[in-house]
Amino acid sequence: MSFGVMRTRLTRLAKVSGLVGLIGFAATGCSVSEVLKFGWPDGITPQAERMRELWTWSAVAALAVGVAVWTLILWPTVFHRKRSEELPKQTQYNVPLELIYTAVPFVIIAVLFYYAVTAQNFVHKKQQPDLAVEVVSFQWNWEFRYPDSRTPDGEAVSTVGSDTEIPLLVVPAQRLVEYRIRSTDVLHSFFVPEFLFKRDTFPNPEKNNTDNVFQNTVDREGAFVGRCAELCGTYHSQMNFEVRALRPDLFDQYLRLRTRTNPDTSAPYTASEALAELGCGELCTPEAITTRPFDTSRQAQSVTGNRR
Repeated sequence: MSFGVMRTRLTRLAKVSGLVGLIGFAATGCSVSEVLKFGWPDGITPQAERMRELWTWSAVAALAVGVAVWTLILWPTVFHRKRSEELPKQTQYNVPLELIYTAVPFVIIAVLFYYAVTAQNFVHKKQQPDLAVEVVSFQWNWEFRYPDSRTPDGEAVSTVGSDTEIPLLVVPAQRLVEYRIRSTDVLHSFFVPEFLFKRDTFPNPEKNNTDNVFQNTVDREGAFVGRCAELCGTYHSQMNFEVRALRPDLFDQYLRLRTRTNPDTSAPYTASEALAELGCGELCTPEAITTRPFDTSRQAQSVTGNRR
């Protein structure tokens, strides 16, 4: 087979392959943004978006390196095939080429390392928050406390799951929230899939020399499932909670209600009562939206001794 015929066939094969790839891409119905995510899930925080950008450009870099490697493999295979019994010219010790082979991977690794560290620093960056929340995990429930807000009896506003209500973590959308996490018994893990972030909760985090504080901003209103992502005992799989992100003005009303006495019960407003008072639709219902409540009779009581 002559070189010209072989080149013509390769050209046709490339065209057919490109056409098949284009049809396959169009048939999937994927948008350009979905393709560029390379399977990365949707997040609801700026930190999640920064991690998505790192993932996208890392995948693009990997594909570019892959194409270069495939080319270096296929080029000599196709265009430098054996054509006679004559031994081809032998070369060795190509110092410039060897330097390139050494320098290029080093540059690639250095660039990826820089952007990875930059993204990591952004995710772990701490500023003055708009709201602080203490997240307390214990077998097999959650307590969410607002240390800067007090009920009429002087205690910090607190929410704990019950037999009928899932633990509700209510936060304002588009405001910086600081989460201070800890456990009262065994190792648990605070995980909200839409945050694209997970952190273990340790007993006595100060003594264990662990970073138990992180911050984020929820970009939009919504209800998002939260889970314990660390095997913590018999009912680990049912240790769920919900994040309810309300628009800022609604959250301010919610927190004000939590610091007042409910005239119908002569006790501080509970989370469900405050949400019901707001009357903002599905987000203000005590019923679970993304998951279901669990039987809290399997555990003794909340860390503060109250159920709210």
